[in-house]
Amino acid sequence: MYPGTFAETTPDKPAAIMAGSGDTLTFKQLDDRSNQLAQLLWAAGLRRGDHVAIFMENRLEYFVCYWAAVRSGLYITAINRYLQADESSYIINDSGSQALFTSAAMAELVRDIPGLSPGLSVLLSVGGGVDGFDDFDAAVDAHPAEKLATQPRGEAMLYSSGTTGQPKGIKRPLADIEIDDPSGMSGVTLLLTGLFGATADATYLSPAPLYHSAPLGFTTSFQSMGATVVVMERFDAADALRYLEQYEITHSQWVPTMFSRMLKLQDDERSGYDWSKHQMAIHAAAPCPVEVKKQMFDLWGPIIYEYYAGTEVNGFVFCTPEDWLSHPGTVGKSILGPIHICDELGDVLPTGESGTIYFEREEMPFEYHNDPEKTRGAQHPDHPTWSTLGDVGYLDDEGYLFLTDRKAFMIIAGGVNIYPQEIEDCLIMHPKVADVAVFGVPNPDLGEEVKAVVQPEAGIEQTPELAQELLAYAAEHIARYKVPRTLDFRDELPRLPTGKLYKRLLRDEYWAGHDTKLL
Repeated sequence: MYPGTFAETTPDKPAAIMAGSGDTLTFKQLDDRSNQLAQLLWAAGLRRGDHVAIFMENRLEYFVCYWAAVRSGLYITAINRYLQADESSYIINDSGSQALFTSAAMAELVRDIPGLSPGLSVLLSVGGGVDGFDDFDAAVDAHPAEKLATQPRGEAMLYSSGTTGQPKGIKRPLADIEIDDPSGMSGVTLLLTGLFGATADATYLSPAPLYHSAPLGFTTSFQSMGATVVVMERFDAADALRYLEQYEITHSQWVPTMFSRMLKLQDDERSGYDWSKHQMAIHAAAPCPVEVKKQMFDLWGPIIYEYYAGTEVNGFVFCTPEDWLSHPGTVGKSILGPIHICDELGDVLPTGESGTIYFEREEMPFEYHNDPEKTRGAQHPDHPTWSTLGDVGYLDDEGYLFLTDRKAFMIIAGGVNIYPQEIEDCLIMHPKVADVAVFGVPNPDLGEEVKAVVQPEAGIEQTPELAQELLAYAAEHIARYKVPRTLDFRDELPRLPTGKLYKRLLRDEYWAGHDTKLL
């Protein structure tokens, strides 16, 4: 199914609503506008397998661009809207994108892109206001709202976050089917209907940026089944709780930092709402501190589901509320092939021991665009159909997976492996801590020592006394060797609205001038 189906059956039903403004895009409008944009791209010479890019804030036109590409057999790359011109140009050039969709709000970031990305032939800006770009609405209006003669199904090609060097496109082959072929139902749509009980009657709240894989995949999959999506312009903890009631949300998706910020609201900001329609809150993207999740169960009840997966879709681990309550801290069990936990040599480790997480599939489900070396690096040395996202964890006796941390951020202090996630989970529970990052810094004797960088809550002074208070708090809750040797403060940590923390940017400051291991 796709929006064209519902343009005929429920034309006036909202396909998307902007939560703050209430601006609405119906299924008929989405179908017409995406048809017109598809006609524009065809007229510009783009054909099946070509690439387009979108560099835009959350707004209704995001969905017009997405569905125009996907109903034209194109790859669409959503670019992190916080990247600078040279960073976004790298992605545009690497993907081979021939069209770029942006907005007037992004004017300062996109003015230099055409000169940096010479392969672009279509440049459109919503709201005009960008030198060298055509006005989106005027350009689209010039084309008929008719379907293309053929509508081969396209695909998103998103890029890794680039925490370990240049980002790389995660490319899957295009299915040789039309957009309305039922056999082409996306894996996300199958998960939503099969695991999350979603139907056309659902109303889905998306509080995160659409350029991220999960928000883009979930919103468009809900639309493909005829459901309404409500998109927040930007995340605000108090607003999010209010929108759950205002829009009678049935399904939602979050990251753990959003949970932490909602829990730190005043009691009167978290009470008095009717959330009876809220059937399922889904979370992913990062491990959730056990105490944070316990408190969210207290707030919303046993409706919180979790999954662990990557944009690569090489594996999928699922956790029901019952699973988590009986195995606190787990991210669930694999529902997409076996999991193997391996050491540095690739040997499978016993149950309960931490190592690199590999997913086994019948064939390698993805490749990194223009980077066969990185693709090989994600594969097990002896089993090419086993692949990893670079995370570390362990399995218990019942097959439940527990995440330990990212392999790249493991600290080796005097030969002892220390995983920052456990320390971060501890410190974030302190009432004076708004955000925290833990990583290794140089130590002449140990090689590395544990460093914590903390963003205090608003109004809390960054004093030596506070640092000692936080270190003492850590010493009460975790083993002494894991307690940070030192603790620094920042007004704000480099965390994106997706919940992704660019820890490398902090770590690089402390490693400048030193030999480093893999960053």
